[in-house]
Amino acid sequence: MGRISAPYGLKGWIKIRPFTHVVDGLLSYAEWWIGDQGEWQPHRVSESFVHGSSVVARLEGFNDRDAAARLKGRDVAVPRESMPEVREAEFYWNDLLGMDVMDAKAARLGRVTKILETGANAVLVVTGDGEVLIPFIEGVIVQVDLKSRKLSVDWNQTE
Repeated sequence: MGRISAPYGLKGWIKIRPFTHVVDGLLSYAEWWIGDQGEWQPHRVSESFVHGSSVVARLEGFNDRDAAARLKGRDVAVPRESMPEVREAEFYWNDLLGMDVMDAKAARLGRVTKILETGANAVLVVTGDGEVLIPFIEGVIVQVDLKSRKLSVDWNQTE
């Protein structure tokens, strides 16, 4: 749902860059999972608020800037069961991870292994015979089929 970008102040606060469309989406959760390379640890949120396009928070047990600085670059998530149900034709970014990616000719390009937030749009990292970066934008993403775990794209690798 976001990434810790920096410590904030001197008393253990952190600044988070949200990956959600709604900046205050993280504020309604009392517990966040903080992780790095698949290693996740739950942390209780003492206080949090929106600051511009970021979220600023203090986690229990983090009382100074040095402790907060050690979290820089880590991801912030919440357990799936705490999140609202999605409506028809909606999904969470996490739903795309591991999906097979097929091009317009039904050739398999690989699997979605990561999603990058670039500011302008999300980019899918697809790993197969090498690594391909595919922008998650209208015109490139043709179909997301959650049931069959396949994502169809209109993508020419030689462009």
